[in-house]
Amino acid sequence: MQSQPHRKYRPFPPIVLPDRQWPGRTLTRAPIWLSTDLRDGNQALFEPMSIERKLQLFTTLCAVGFREIEVAFPSASQIEFDFVRLLIEGGHIPAGVTIAVLTQAREHLIARTIEAVTGAERVIVHVYNATSKCFRDTVFASKPEQVIEMAVRAVAQVRALTDARPATHWQLEYSPETFSATELPFAKQICDAVTDAWGASAQRQVIINLPATVEVATPNVYADQIEWMHRHLQRREAIVLSVHPHNDRGCAVAAAELAQMAGAERVEGCLFGNGERTGNVDLVTLALNLYSQGVAPGLDFSDINAVARTVERCNQLPIHPRHPYVGDLVFTAFSGSHQDAIRKGLAAQRPEAFWEVPYLPIDPKDVGRSYDALVRINSQSGKGGIAFLLEQEHGLLLPRRLQVEFSGAVQRQADALGTEISAKQLWQLFAAEYLECCAPIQLLEHHFSDQAGRTPAESTTMQGVLMVNRRRVAIGGAGNGPLAAFTQALGLPVRIQSYEERAVSEGAGAQASAFIEMSIAGSAVSRFGVGLHASIVTAALLAACSALNRLLAAAEPAQRSRWLAGIGGPGAAAAVSIPAAARGAA
Repeated sequence: MQSQPHRKYRPFPPIVLPDRQWPGRTLTRAPIWLSTDLRDGNQALFEPMSIERKLQLFTTLCAVGFREIEVAFPSASQIEFDFVRLLIEGGHIPAGVTIAVLTQAREHLIARTIEAVTGAERVIVHVYNATSKCFRDTVFASKPEQVIEMAVRAVAQVRALTDARPATHWQLEYSPETFSATELPFAKQICDAVTDAWGASAQRQVIINLPATVEVATPNVYADQIEWMHRHLQRREAIVLSVHPHNDRGCAVAAAELAQMAGAERVEGCLFGNGERTGNVDLVTLALNLYSQGVAPGLDFSDINAVARTVERCNQLPIHPRHPYVGDLVFTAFSGSHQDAIRKGLAAQRPEAFWEVPYLPIDPKDVGRSYDALVRINSQSGKGGIAFLLEQEHGLLLPRRLQVEFSGAVQRQADALGTEISAKQLWQLFAAEYLECCAPIQLLEHHFSDQAGRTPAESTTMQGVLMVNRRRVAIGGAGNGPLAAFTQALGLPVRIQSYEERAVSEGAGAQASAFIEMSIAGSAVSRFGVGLHASIVTAALLAACSALNRLLAAAEPAQRSRWLAGIGGPGAAAAVSIPAAARGAA
């Protein structure tokens, strides 16, 4: 019989809250943020941070805009105690920033904690004890009334020690640890006892923090728990209701968002979700989720890369490349259809309009990311992404049919390499395919003149010199423009199927780009050519040579020999006239 280990687990019981209100609410403002990177995040590291690294991260947290920062568990170790003293005695705490310190509800630990923060301007003293039935029965062998007594005794001690130090602004925070697995009536009972012992009022508020110490149910259940407490706690006006979600089920962000809808006013977590087991709630994701909905988060992540690099140095943990908003690949598209949609969306986006670009929930520039990495090329990529990179990196706006043609060359290269193609490699491939194909035909010299009195079809004459299979060939012809005169001078029955020209850059060093699609009579094959030059006329001629060389490369050997032999000979007509739709300004 097949084993069924899932039977040893039982579902978390639903919360009886038939008139729940949170599903109909939306988030319209940022919560009070508390970073616990230096405490909860620090204790989860392979190697806890040194004082130097903790100070560097504290400085970054202040710069980002956190006004409440849990800095240490001072009674846990000397380095934790010393760090708190360094912050206070070294004057490192900016005005308006409140430091928080954590302590278990034990007499000697509380005394050591208050000693550590003496002299600070603003302090949150965070006291906790475990409250769930599993901990009461298994870990501490305590009755419910003993657990309540421990919390009340600890709060009374904190009140006495802080009242004796009136120079500091003190605030109590209490957590019924393992709240997520605690019976709600008991959680309410112990929290009510704590607020009473503190003498909480609207002027002397207490922070009641309801942690998902272990995420034991779906986010909606956590929201139900928060709303139940929000509606049943005594002295609600004297309470700042806080949440501290962990990420055991991978739902901490959702749990925190729903908890705010359910009445929570404050959120504790870490940058990028660091923390024990699967981590704390990710404050960066939470904040930028608000931002993406038009809500000011109150935290500054306009240079997200700098924040990420600091956190990686201090935690000595890498941030995943697919991490929301900050990962190296989160604003990058490899898929061809995604790339094309992003390119079109960016082209259509107007500065005064709401942000609406496919696949990009926010503008990468808002978090200090450039558009350079939006599109990266591999075997899954398509013409849109290739065109985007060439436009962004080199100012080349390719005609659509050229995008299709070049994407085939890129696909073959990506399949052959089996790896990503960098922007540099993409340009090298484009240059080799279109700009450096100067054999067997190379333009050496050209001169044009306008002939008054001639028919429009012969209004422009051209004299030039080509290198054809390493021999110099003089050519001459006439047409209704420089490009028409050049193609007539070739002496081949060539046909210009499309022509586009564009400026690549501005100023003294400006260049023009020309794109020509060409075919030869008697052949169903057409090829594009590309030319770049300061002169648009020269760019057009270079593009024509590029297209012709690529046509010759695709031809049968005998046909190629006939075409090469015919260059400079009698043309297909006395003069060539190119329709305006195909010839552009050239």
